[in-house]
Amino acid sequence: MVEQTARDDVRVIRTGGSKINYRRPLFSTDNRYLLCASGDFVKVYSTATEECVRVLQGHKNLVTGIQLNPRNHLQLYSTSLDGTIRLWDFTDGILMKTFVVDFKLLALYTSAADEKSIFAIVPKDNNEISGNFQLVSINLPKSTDQEVAVKDVTVVLDDVHQSPKSIAFGREGQFVASVKSLELCVLFFKRRKYYRFPLSSKDRKGANNVFTCVACHPKEDCVATGHKDGKIRLWRNISNKQEYTYSTQHWHHNVVNDLIFSAEGTSLLSGGVESVLVQWQYKSETKKNFLPRLGGAIEHIATSPDGFLHCTSHSDNKIITIQSNLTVSAIIQGLVKGQEVLTDLMLDPRSKALVLNGKPGHLQFYSLQSDKQLYNLDIVQKEYIHQSSELNQTQVVKAAFDCQGTWLVTVEERKDETTDLEQQMKLWAYNEEQQSFALNTMINAPHESHISALCFQNLTGSRSGPATLVTAGLDCQFKVWILGDDSDIYRKCVCWSCDFVGTYHHLQATNCSFSEDGSLLAVSFEQIITLWDPDTWDLKCTFCHPPGKIQDLAFGRLSCSKYLLGTTDNGFLCCWNLLSCSLEWSTRLNVKVLQVDPLSENVAAFTEFSQVTDLFVFKPNEPRPLYMQKNVCSGLVQWALFVPREFPEDYNSDGKQWLARSQLYFLSASQNLMTFSTESVEERLTSSSKHLVIEENIPMTPLHVLLGKHREQQTNFVSEAKQTALPEGSATIDEMLHTPAHVLPNASFLCSMFVNSLMISKMGTSAKEEEVEEMDSEKEEDESDTEITLVEDEQETKEAYSAEELLPKLTKSEQKELKKLRKIDFSWIATL
Repeated sequence: MVEQTARDDVRVIRTGGSKINYRRPLFSTDNRYLLCASGDFVKVYSTATEECVRVLQGHKNLVTGIQLNPRNHLQLYSTSLDGTIRLWDFTDGILMKTFVVDFKLLALYTSAADEKSIFAIVPKDNNEISGNFQLVSINLPKSTDQEVAVKDVTVVLDDVHQSPKSIAFGREGQFVASVKSLELCVLFFKRRKYYRFPLSSKDRKGANNVFTCVACHPKEDCVATGHKDGKIRLWRNISNKQEYTYSTQHWHHNVVNDLIFSAEGTSLLSGGVESVLVQWQYKSETKKNFLPRLGGAIEHIATSPDGFLHCTSHSDNKIITIQSNLTVSAIIQGLVKGQEVLTDLMLDPRSKALVLNGKPGHLQFYSLQSDKQLYNLDIVQKEYIHQSSELNQTQVVKAAFDCQGTWLVTVEERKDETTDLEQQMKLWAYNEEQQSFALNTMINAPHESHISALCFQNLTGSRSGPATLVTAGLDCQFKVWILGDDSDIYRKCVCWSCDFVGTYHHLQATNCSFSEDGSLLAVSFEQIITLWDPDTWDLKCTFCHPPGKIQDLAFGRLSCSKYLLGTTDNGFLCCWNLLSCSLEWSTRLNVKVLQVDPLSENVAAFTEFSQVTDLFVFKPNEPRPLYMQKNVCSGLVQWALFVPREFPEDYNSDGKQWLARSQLYFLSASQNLMTFSTESVEERLTSSSKHLVIEENIPMTPLHVLLGKHREQQTNFVSEAKQTALPEGSATIDEMLHTPAHVLPNASFLCSMFVNSLMISKMGTSAKEEEVEEMDSEKEEDESDTEITLVEDEQETKEAYSAEELLPKLTKSEQKELKKLRKIDFSWIATL
């Protein structure tokens, strides 16, 4: 076995699906862009199109804060756990400068009163385990170097909470407020006055007064705080410890997750687990407006500098932009996380989207190219109950597509300790009109126990017959379901029904898989693998060596289709030859995930040892691995999937050939979607996403659309002519179309110039010769047409001929008619 070397340049990267709700989003000054921290990157979204137009890559660890540069609003500061502060030109995606601080930065703030410094939350003595944190001021030195070390760090507040929502700057940076546990602290910078406002742990009504978030008024000495019991307190006159007051507002029934004042301070926005954005009128707090049913719990709230837009980030990895009148403007949906992925990673054959568990009771269709969710499919079709207590609700546990993407099968289950298993299998047909899946057949209790595996038969080549689905269950049976006609006098329709039930020695059926051409079905019954003929459903062969319960089954592809692979729970990877019905080879590997590339013979096996996962890529006909990489990720790999490339890559290195036609994705234990790549994130941006930045600056007017079509036609015309020089008339037409209407000459001049441009010039002829030729042609107008042959050198003749080929050829008589039109007076058109 040859271990992967550095020269192969294959590395594991986050491909997308990172959290976009980890920190509060940020609007650009002109509201055109929405910026958010996402894993190790900063993503720049267009507020108009919801597309990701830039990915700022450079940090080597989690990005923990982003803020606009107070001195230049086209620049962005970002902080990370890697101990660096990076300055970006986010409109062009350029990293301008890196400031090295050498300790973890947990949150980032800027102040209008101190533009030379930024503020950050850091662990005290750089020891995060101690649980003590400080708010520090970092003076960024001026330097021409790309990377600068920062040494001027000053402690502003000691013993603060590590959450970014626990600190806020108010009254244009004149003071800073901090909340932790049951205490509000306020520091005024100019006077260096420090005030503390404690609360009791419980009041007379038993409320929970623990602070959760804080917001400061941009114009006044007012602080708003959110609490665990859902209350909001407004603290006024905080500059005078003896005269301060606070009022209490209560609408949220649970924790207040975030608060923020509008840009001018005329309203206060709040949100929590209710998924409702509440707008409180400042100084008239009894008046409030609501925007309900926003989806998941609200985690963060942000507002634009001009106050025209707000946005909320939610627990289901979603950002919603909202207009000032509380109407939803756009939704940016990331990969939904938080729910256990039970359905495996699947690829929709139609949309090429990644499909897996999404919101409770849903399947999410996620675009790997644009890194955004396409849509959710409601499988359970029941209302999800949000409550903190443990409640067993219906879950989607299995799903699979057929090879054309025409049918989707899902299995949903619900099990309580006191009730029997509730199980339903649903088959969904793709609706061309709705461009989505519609429920066709629902089967209650398809098996008496849990369904362990399911797969569709792939009908290719000369094989024909009804669509076939096989399910394997822990009730010691596998069942064959076929699509049949269910039409009556009222309607024409099809539905699924059970056609065959198979068993083997009363053993539990744990896996099932069809061969590539659909001519063979493999079903594992605990430690035994059985092979069945789909035409007659006769048992053909059994494999039972070495002993061990079969965990996964997979047929080889293309030239390796004669092999069957299986993994066992006692740490063996086995390969059987279907032609000789014997064991080809076996090796000792603790394989957790086995995935076959649909476009090649390659097979990927993720192995686990001591909580470390390794990757082996091999072909079934050769036990020696093609590629091997140690320590792919810490923890277990849950699922993996080969995704065919739109355009195959051309790699010279042997260590990259397995990535040429498909790309391997896998889901880690922390639900991070990872992939193996040889390109940087910026290079992997699709051309359409990059083009969005340019298109954003072009107003889509009717004239722009007209000229765009003309330019496209002109470009195609030139490419077809192999860049041959156009005649002079084309330049005239181009000039007329591109000149503003208010500076064009009168119509009589334009008409004459246009007609002149249609004439085909004869290259190499002097002006005097042209004049003589024209006079001769007028004298001979009524005489017979005689062709005039000009003597030119060979090269000039070829150039003229190639130019004339681009326009329709005119006869001699047609040329004479055009010459007559040149002398007609068109000045009367100007009077119209």
